[in-house]
Amino acid sequence: MRAPGAGSASVASLVLLWLLGLPWTWSTAAALGVYVGGGGWRFLRIVCKTARRDLFGLSVLIRVRLELRRHQRARHTIPQIFQAVVQRQPERLALVDAGSGACWTFAQLDAYSNAVANLFRRLGFAPGDVVAIFMEGRPEFVGLWLGLAKAGVEAALLNVNLRREPLAFCLGTSGAKALVRTSGIPLPVPILSPRPTQPSLWSPTPVSLSDRLFYIYTSGTTGLPKAAIIVHSRYYRIAAFGHYSYSMQAADVLYDCLPLYHSAGNIMGVGQCLIYGLTVVLRKKFSASRFWDDCVKYNCTVVQYIGEICRYLLKQPVREAEGRHRVRLAVGNGLRPSIWEEFTERFGVRQIGEFYGATECNCSIANMDGKVGSCGFNSRILPHVYPIRLVKVNEDTMELLRDAQGLCIPCQTGEPGLLVGQINQQDPLRRFDGYISESATSKKIAHSVFRKGDSAYLSGDVLVMDELGYMYFRDRSGDTFRWRGENVSTTEVEGVLSRLLGQTDVAVYGVAVPGVEGKAGMAAIADPHGRLSPNALYKELQKVLAPYARPIFLRLLPQVDTTGTFKIQKTRLQHEGFDPRQTSDRLFFLDLKQGHYLPLDQGVTPHQAQRAGCHHGAPAGGDLKMALGGCLAHCSDAYPGGGLLGTPPAMAAGRTQGNGSSGFGGAASTTRQLEQQGQ
Repeated sequence: MRAPGAGSASVASLVLLWLLGLPWTWSTAAALGVYVGGGGWRFLRIVCKTARRDLFGLSVLIRVRLELRRHQRARHTIPQIFQAVVQRQPERLALVDAGSGACWTFAQLDAYSNAVANLFRRLGFAPGDVVAIFMEGRPEFVGLWLGLAKAGVEAALLNVNLRREPLAFCLGTSGAKALVRTSGIPLPVPILSPRPTQPSLWSPTPVSLSDRLFYIYTSGTTGLPKAAIIVHSRYYRIAAFGHYSYSMQAADVLYDCLPLYHSAGNIMGVGQCLIYGLTVVLRKKFSASRFWDDCVKYNCTVVQYIGEICRYLLKQPVREAEGRHRVRLAVGNGLRPSIWEEFTERFGVRQIGEFYGATECNCSIANMDGKVGSCGFNSRILPHVYPIRLVKVNEDTMELLRDAQGLCIPCQTGEPGLLVGQINQQDPLRRFDGYISESATSKKIAHSVFRKGDSAYLSGDVLVMDELGYMYFRDRSGDTFRWRGENVSTTEVEGVLSRLLGQTDVAVYGVAVPGVEGKAGMAAIADPHGRLSPNALYKELQKVLAPYARPIFLRLLPQVDTTGTFKIQKTRLQHEGFDPRQTSDRLFFLDLKQGHYLPLDQGVTPHQAQRAGCHHGAPAGGDLKMALGGCLAHCSDAYPGGGLLGTPPAMAAGRTQGNGSSGFGGAASTTRQLEQQGQ
């Protein structure tokens, strides 16, 4: 990037001219000319465009590091840091429950958590024991895990939506000795009052920032949830980076409608309360219709989002509260580039604080300057200050590709690659604490990545970096599939389809077809009223998607399953594929020759295969998958190369955003047309 040849030549010319007796000013000017002429101008351009951003990011990094070092030396923990906040402002509101209207001051939250700590000590729980919490997001939830932490007891935060085998699995792997459930169900401990009548004192349990605070389970989008270990320093680090990256202030009021059993709601959100003294307004469940009313009622200045929340808000009819709120900042991850500007313009939110960071990762990045579509950056000027990197992988197996020395191969600008972060267990900003399961932990670590013998965390996510160091989320590992020699990004196709259908829930994934190389695209679309016309949809798809990216199969279903953090759940859909025996949902197959979708049923005859544009026949017995496989295997002329989805996400987003119509003739009008043709 720095054009080393130009740099060496400029230094050599500087020395030579000095030896010849020319003044330093002349020598320096000549050396600069050689450097710029030899390609160094590219680096100078990057410096001019990113220096301000990088310096701000560096200041955030230094500030968080210094604070962590100070707390490490003082052997502070999260409860002790919270104690200092309580002493500073005991009567200020700490937590507000938007559902019940209950308001807790810092003193009341402190007293409640002290009561919890003393209770569990009396019950015989010792430091290092685990207690599972299975309750919805409300102030008591925070008081419970904070009180357990004061007693040195580790909390396992369970997803309240889990049932049967997944719930039993999470409980079993946590090693919990007790379970605290939500109200209305018998508790293994007495129900505590949120306002103890007598002051409850607490004596700190000797622990450090490196000790375990609680466990957060991954969302389980690709299998059973894994219990990620959250130590005290990780909690502090996540909250601190969010606080300083987006210049939050003590007077801010943060609206948190995210699940508290995940890091976004409980660390990035509630952490602003416990560590920096902000008031946090909780709502146990996101409500698109109440969102802006709550923000107006409680004078919120910061809101959190995740997954598809912003799209759900855009889908709502215009409300008066949208123009009366005081929200200046929206912090979260998962905002699709295609609706980014539409969201900011409609709701008047001045800053989007998009960031990337899994609960357990050591390579979090943040978009600190509002670059549309970007989830963060890494400095091109000082890349080694924060040792993260995009490395090349086998696109089919996600296996790391290595050079002749056995090291991972860094990606060039515009090349998609796996995000990795160098591990240093002595550095709280770079440590990786892994999961309760040692085997799960080992799968996320690679060796000899940056240099021989080192260790790095494998994020499992594919990103792309542009010339200025901005990074764009491309796909979660395994989501991209290959079809007709082209890579298809499910994230991008979902964004296009969802916007085309008026922000409808859409899941896109690849399905294997017998006898055909690669995977065919399949889209599951929420169509609760049965109004969607597949043929009208295909006409619109021809305008905005490359031929190879258009879904071969459609599945119209009442609703698309999502996780507790509003991520599309694809595991069951992928397993069921396009087999009508597996589901009663409406299934369709793309007629490659005639350009429209045909309904799928349980039996496919040679005649039906011919109707699908294939005149190569079908096997006897009417086997569905073999018939379609034979058709797709021969009808390859329907897939010319090139098109939208072969480009990096930033470029693709630029082509599809536009001025609100996004090339679709307007989402609302298109949706009406599709529904009318489907009636």
